[in-house]
Amino acid sequence: MAHGHKSNEKVVYVGDSRVRKSGPMVPPDYSAYPGKSEVFIPNFLLKEWMVGCVALVGVLVLVMQEAAPLGYPADPTNTTFIPMPDWYFLFLYQFLKYPYVSGDTLKIFIGSIIIPGIMFGGLLLAPFLDTGKERRFYKRPLASAFMFVTLIACIHLTVVSWMHYQKELTDKNIIPEHIKREHEMEEAKKAGGGGGSSSKPAAAAQIVAQDDKGYEIYQKATCINCHAKDLKGVSGMPALRGIGDKHSKDEIMTIIKEGKAPGMSKQYDDNIKKGLTAADIDVLADWLAKQKKQ
Repeated sequence: MAHGHKSNEKVVYVGDSRVRKSGPMVPPDYSAYPGKSEVFIPNFLLKEWMVGCVALVGVLVLVMQEAAPLGYPADPTNTTFIPMPDWYFLFLYQFLKYPYVSGDTLKIFIGSIIIPGIMFGGLLLAPFLDTGKERRFYKRPLASAFMFVTLIACIHLTVVSWMHYQKELTDKNIIPEHIKREHEMEEAKKAGGGGGSSSKPAAAAQIVAQDDKGYEIYQKATCINCHAKDLKGVSGMPALRGIGDKHSKDEIMTIIKEGKAPGMSKQYDDNIKKGLTAADIDVLADWLAKQKKQ
């Protein structure tokens, strides 16, 4: 601050208290509260990133160590296939099976949109509804109730869904496609086939007696759902070309009546319900026994 025009006069600058001074950001001192609090940036955030990186590396190791279970190419005509979501969606998959959230369009909308929306919306609102500073879960009834109810419901529905899936496989005598394909590849490697499907050698045979009445009955029978019109098999199901070299007529009839593991359930009653007679099934078994390699 100068009062004249002399060149040697001392100039003093007076600061303005309205101007905020900016300096280096110094984190607050939490030494009085050891282990109870810390700066979010960078201390806490750095710890979270490190934990996230460790978890990510663990997931990558598991992914690279175990190959993904692959089934056969998708086939919309395969009526024996049981669709299953990934394990983390099993609870919702099971929930949608219940009658009060399935059937008509309104129930499906409620089960797939409204109820899950309420559940996830409750999780989003939990921090705003429970604003207490208490960390012990038994002193936070609202947040603890949300957590335990959600956890118990998810675990229960997941277990029930998996048990129901296993029961379906047992009742229908079905082996999951990825397991069946893995077994076929292992058998082909042992036989020196280079990892191909075990049904390929049978596919080289031709259909015998296509003008026979048995072929007409075959197209009406339930066999066509799994073994296809050309007898080559659908989505990994065994081919019927050349089956006469493996089984006699009586053995084929026994398979139709009693089923065969893995993958084939009893078909006799299903064919009767479909409109075939006992005589038709007898003709069908006789025609299948004629399917021999030429």
